[in-house]
Amino acid sequence: MHLTYPPAPRGVQIDEYHGERVADPYRWLEDPSSEETRRFISAENRLTEGWLEGVSSREEITRRVAQLWDHPRFGVPFERGGRWFQHRNAGLQPQPVLYVMDRPGAAGEVLVDPNTLSPDGTVALVDAVPSPDGRLLAYATADAGSDWLTWRVLDIADKTLLPDVVEWSKFSTSAWRVDATGFFYGAPRRPEPGQELEGETRGLRVLSHRLGATDVEDEVVFSAEDQPEWLPHATVTDDGRYLVVAVTRGTRPQVRLEIFDLESPGGRSVVIDPDFSSELAVAGNDGSRFFLVTGEGTDRRRLVATDLSAPERVEEMVPESADVLEGAKRCGDALVCWYLKDAQAALRVHGLDGRFIREIGLPAWSSLVDAGHGAVSGRAGLVLVHFATTSFTDSGSVWSHDLASGDTTLLHPPSAPFDAEEYVTERGHATSADGTQVPYFCTHRRGLSGDGDVPVLLYGYGGFNVPIVPAWSVQAAAFIERGGAFVLANLRGGGEFGLAWYEGGRLEHKQRVFDDFLAVARELSQSGLSRPERIAILGASNGGLLVGASLTQHPEAFGAAVAEVGVLDMLRFHKFTIGWAWTSDFGNPDDPEQYPWVRAYSPLHNLRDGVAYPATLLLTGDHDDRVVPAHSFKFAAALQRAQGGDAPILLRVETSVGHGAGKPTDKQIQESADVLAFVEGALGVNSALDGPAHRLTDRPTGSLTDPPAH
Repeated sequence: MHLTYPPAPRGVQIDEYHGERVADPYRWLEDPSSEETRRFISAENRLTEGWLEGVSSREEITRRVAQLWDHPRFGVPFERGGRWFQHRNAGLQPQPVLYVMDRPGAAGEVLVDPNTLSPDGTVALVDAVPSPDGRLLAYATADAGSDWLTWRVLDIADKTLLPDVVEWSKFSTSAWRVDATGFFYGAPRRPEPGQELEGETRGLRVLSHRLGATDVEDEVVFSAEDQPEWLPHATVTDDGRYLVVAVTRGTRPQVRLEIFDLESPGGRSVVIDPDFSSELAVAGNDGSRFFLVTGEGTDRRRLVATDLSAPERVEEMVPESADVLEGAKRCGDALVCWYLKDAQAALRVHGLDGRFIREIGLPAWSSLVDAGHGAVSGRAGLVLVHFATTSFTDSGSVWSHDLASGDTTLLHPPSAPFDAEEYVTERGHATSADGTQVPYFCTHRRGLSGDGDVPVLLYGYGGFNVPIVPAWSVQAAAFIERGGAFVLANLRGGGEFGLAWYEGGRLEHKQRVFDDFLAVARELSQSGLSRPERIAILGASNGGLLVGASLTQHPEAFGAAVAEVGVLDMLRFHKFTIGWAWTSDFGNPDDPEQYPWVRAYSPLHNLRDGVAYPATLLLTGDHDDRVVPAHSFKFAAALQRAQGGDAPILLRVETSVGHGAGKPTDKQIQESADVLAFVEGALGVNSALDGPAHRLTDRPTGSLTDPPAH
């Protein structure tokens, strides 16, 4: 059935890019507050809701998604001053709650409950940092999914708020002074009124807040205002002596470190790698001796040590290996290193002299959950290390490892109402256009039919050196329960296999990412598992760009496409909020050499009138100040106009949410259910999928491999 889409008048805006005139008829949709845009959003939401109401399995899916979400969830515990802290959600609470305990695994008591801060659960507790003595807590909240943070300070013992309020912080944690008299944080200058959600974010600074002062009195201790591409991030070493300012240029992985001695009267600092020549991260220190994870001279990183008295002298502690060293942290008198081994987690313990001590056993097919400041919770002076694992069938397991004894204890097992034994994960490879082997994971019910008709949900990202690894997803779990296969592709541009893998999918090589994704989709058909009409592709943010580029380049290859908060206008992405920082991956349309790269794959600018595009669902939030919703608005209007087939083109705009962080549980449940209902409706499948299964022996052998030994 051909849908009648909401009216979207075409303007006459034309821009010139290096001699090429490019029309931008939906420029008016860049103003989210205009009456015209509001009418467009309302009409699109009504159309989408009406279409979804026609999917017979929608209510059934929604009930099951809510059930899968309704289980206790536990964050990784962390300690300060003898007190232990942990984020928890009882099941369907809108936001996780911060607890304080006297030991890991204890019942504890509520310390900060963000669910009491707004009637609709849209105020999120984004960060919580106890002071070194465990007496005070600096915590940050964000409203409606925005990246803007407000910091407050709580007295932990009596649970009373201090008068301190620090507003307009962004992309920042807080780092306490050792005497708990104040903390460091990051912020740009305050935005102009009306520019809070769309205006460019540049010139970030590190400020020092003294307790009892107002935030307008805060001292600037590091400024990058004269270097608009610099993004500083401040931490303080466990011993409280050094302030570490790690600076990236946009989203490039290379780092400049500036380390300030807080005991030096003049604020003396040492700069390591002033030219941003390699990846660099502080793993801890032993006095003036610093342990660093570095990419210098390697593809997969190594661990080195240097003394601030002679930073040019570097001692190798843990050499590069076949696995990707993601990070390391000093915990007690050891260095705990976490790796990616074929895009799966490995965890190893080394002494402060670099000698190997042990590998910590992890479940197969698992990854480590970022605990907020890395994959491991621990610090110097503490013998316990905590971490969490997850997989496609593990909703989250929290572990405690004793560095002295070598014992590992399961604190919180997975608790989702999901029978993991009924499902299997396999590893496969597809051949991309240039011959590169592209790995992917495929999870499905045991004994799933191999008759070429299996519905597939294919997910990818491929960018910014971000590894895409096995992880629990309620959406994916519900999909495979209903007889589908969930496939996660490890595309170039990601961080799964080292620097060369990342470099192979950025700037002038970005097209390889889309080629890799297409190769996986085609392999799923050629292997006998599925066919194009049964394959739905899914991605968010940069992954939304992946979906947009894929469906515009090869509309025949997919049955459905879902792009969440996607970057879809590649000629204007850099003009809003933090978009300028992404030119390091995408290329800069203002650069005459790089313009052809982004023009060639920009989803908005490569639509062709009359083409039969696959069923497409675009999702965004009205408070997204990371990837502004204009990307989705403009692409929806243009794709609806261009559509030459009968497949639906739908736009779903959620209210009071942003790019994804802090989204209340009820909104996550409904969004996940709507995505699955859309996919089932678009692919022409329903609950009959969970009928009798057939053996996989009909599929050609050799396309999928057994899991590696752990």
